[in-house]
Amino acid sequence: MQSRLSTSLGALAVLSVVAAVTPAGAQTYPTKQIELIIPFVAGGTTDNIARLVAQRFTESWGQTVIVNSRPGGGSVIGTAAVAKAPPDGHTLLVSTVAYTVVPALQKLPYDPIKDFAAVTELASLPLVLVVHPSLPVTNLKEFTAYIKASPTGVDYASAGPGTSTHLAGALFQTMTGGNLVHVPFKGNAEVMNALLGGHVKVYFSLVPTVSQHIKAGTLRALAVTTEKRLSYLPEVPTIAESGFPGYEVNSWQGIFAPAGTPKDVVSKINGEAVRMINTPVVRERIRLEGAEPVGSTPEEFTRRVASEIAKWSKVAKAAGIAEN
Repeated sequence: MQSRLSTSLGALAVLSVVAAVTPAGAQTYPTKQIELIIPFVAGGTTDNIARLVAQRFTESWGQTVIVNSRPGGGSVIGTAAVAKAPPDGHTLLVSTVAYTVVPALQKLPYDPIKDFAAVTELASLPLVLVVHPSLPVTNLKEFTAYIKASPTGVDYASAGPGTSTHLAGALFQTMTGGNLVHVPFKGNAEVMNALLGGHVKVYFSLVPTVSQHIKAGTLRALAVTTEKRLSYLPEVPTIAESGFPGYEVNSWQGIFAPAGTPKDVVSKINGEAVRMINTPVVRERIRLEGAEPVGSTPEEFTRRVASEIAKWSKVAKAAGIAEN
C-alpha cells in the first residue's frame, strides 16, 4: 500500500513540475472555435490542404476548426482580416507564396513581417509550363523563340495578380527577354476554361490543375519550374536545364498567426501541424494534391518568408510590375 501511495505521489509531483514549466496559454489553448482563413476562392489546392488541417486539428483538440474562404484584392482582403484578428491563435491564415509576392505589387494595409507570426510551411508545390496544342511549339527552345519573335506579345494566364502562376511568368520573361503579356483571371477554374478553349494559350500552372489534361493531350507540357525533374513527369525537362540555369519557382502553403500571438501557442500549433504532416495518411493526402509535405519550424518558415519577399521584390522590379 505504501509503495502504491509513493508511486502516486511521485506521479503527481512530476505532473506538477510539467504544469509549472508549461505556459498557461499552451495548457488551455484552444478554448473556442478556430477559424482558418484562406485569402483565395474555395476549391483549390490551398483550400483542400486547409480543410485537411482543420479536420486533424478538430480531432486532436476537440474544438471545431472551420475554413473560411475570403478572396479578393489579390489575397489582401483575407490576409488583412487575420492581421486585425485577436492574437490568441483562434484566427489563423493559410496562405501561399502569394503572401510574399503581393508586397511588391501593391500597397498593403498590413506589414507581412511585423503583423504576422509565421507558424509552419505545410507543403511545397511545383509548377509546369503548359500551352494549348494550337500553339506551334513543342519544347521550351521553340517557345522562347516564338515569344521573342512576337511583335505584340503572347498572352499568358494567371490565377490572379501576385500568385505563383503570375510571377513564374514574370521571372521567365525577365530571364529570357521574351514578350509575354500577363492576363489575370479569378482563380484556376476560370483560367482552365479559357485555356482549354484556346482563348489564352500559355499557363504556368500548379501541376495538379493540369495533370489530367497533359495525359489526355489537351494541353502540352513544355517544362517544370523546379530545380530537378518531377518523378511523376519524368519526361518533362526543367526550365533550368533547358537553357535558363537558376530559374526555380515553387508555390507553397503555410500557416500564419497574428503578431503578438503567445509564442507557446504558436509552438503548440506548429507542433500539432508538424505531427499531423508526418503521419503516413496525411503525407499521402498532400501528395495526392501534387504537393510535397514539409512541416518546418516557426524560425525556418520565418527565414523562408523573408527570403521570398526579397526575391519577388527583385523580380517584380525587373519585370516592371512593382508598386511605384
